[in-house]
Amino acid sequence: MRQHAFGWWSILRLGAVQAAIGAITMLATSLLNRLMVLEYGLAAGIPAGLVAWHYGVQLSRPLWGHGSDIGRRRTPWILAGMVTLGLGALLAVHGVTMLDESRVKGIALSVFAFTLIGAGVGAAGTSVLALLATGVAPERRAAAAAVTWIMMVFGIVVAAGTAGALLDPYSEQRLTAVSAGVVGAALLVTVLATFRLEGRGPLLPASAAPVAGPPLSLKEALAEIFADDEARRFTLFIFVSMLAYSMQDLILEPFTGLVFAMTPGQSTSLSGLQNGGVLIGMIATGVGGSAFRGRLPIELRTWTMVGCLGSAVALAGLAMAAWVGPGWPIAANIALLGLCNGAFAVSAIGSMMGLAGAGRRQGEGVRMGVWGTAQAIAFGLGGLIGALGVDVARGAFGTPGKAFALIFAAEAGLFLYSALLAMRTRGVARPVSSLRSVAI
Repeated sequence: MRQHAFGWWSILRLGAVQAAIGAITMLATSLLNRLMVLEYGLAAGIPAGLVAWHYGVQLSRPLWGHGSDIGRRRTPWILAGMVTLGLGALLAVHGVTMLDESRVKGIALSVFAFTLIGAGVGAAGTSVLALLATGVAPERRAAAAAVTWIMMVFGIVVAAGTAGALLDPYSEQRLTAVSAGVVGAALLVTVLATFRLEGRGPLLPASAAPVAGPPLSLKEALAEIFADDEARRFTLFIFVSMLAYSMQDLILEPFTGLVFAMTPGQSTSLSGLQNGGVLIGMIATGVGGSAFRGRLPIELRTWTMVGCLGSAVALAGLAMAAWVGPGWPIAANIALLGLCNGAFAVSAIGSMMGLAGAGRRQGEGVRMGVWGTAQAIAFGLGGLIGALGVDVARGAFGTPGKAFALIFAAEAGLFLYSALLAMRTRGVARPVSSLRSVAI
């Protein structure tokens, strides 16, 4: 019997889950990172290692996807993942508050907490993507991915702005209360968004029945991907571009604190400004593509290259800001970085979704899984390389400004290389009209 595809209301509900995931993850990867480095005097490499570890745990994503495939129900995995993610975030906050009492105990608890965070993001995030892949009509998958990504960034923006406003003046009690509020709100949103979602709707169309037999193993999936020249080039593009995208994640707030003397609340709010720029860039790219449909064949490759080149320019500006210090228009610079990052990200997502069904055996799930793995590895390495690079450079140069300038310049170079890779990847050259339904 033919089953109907998800409508936009169901897609928006899944986007709300992504927003909840982003809100909780912001606590660990942004706020706690800044506190560990500045308020508690840890080397930047320690929180960077914790964040890299949570990305390492996410390499288990195929296991979570396989588990939800067996029962053909995604909602229990989404809810279980969100509970695990929320518990991990609260334990991570508690670990930070223990650092003054015992560095060893605080860091040990943080390692366990970030393990839960990685497992929770992997279980919930993979199940959301699986539900999108099986419940959304093929012609709307790129637009659905863009909408859910935009909503995830929106969740980060709201959580960062709210937390930043409530944290000043900083105290451990205030940190615990604000974090509990963010986690509680995110869990409530998830429960409401997933309530009877699968029962009311639409799964696979008759023409897209699931492949019989067990899913491909990770080894088999990698073998198929790397036997395909186009998929291999696109995988390299995803890795390099996401490496560039993530290198500033863990050092931007310490940078504003050390070079511009900002408070925790100010730097967290500035992070919200950056993510707001990402959101605007994503919306402008998606809606802008639909505005020219039928008139101008703008390719996703063009938007990707513009986003990469603009990000390189913004990062070069941050390298100069590290030398100049107070007086530089840091807020405008960070907003520009977010805007260009958003344009790059949404066009890359559209390319990824457009290429996902090109596999010879199992299409969307296998390829999205491999590219998700490449992205997770790049994110983990990017944050770690950025933070460790700052630590090493500070030791060599003796001043934080020169250290941050070096890392930001290296990121700019990676984005320039990413633009070159995008130009050479034919699979990225799909018309932006595949994203036009974002504007609906």
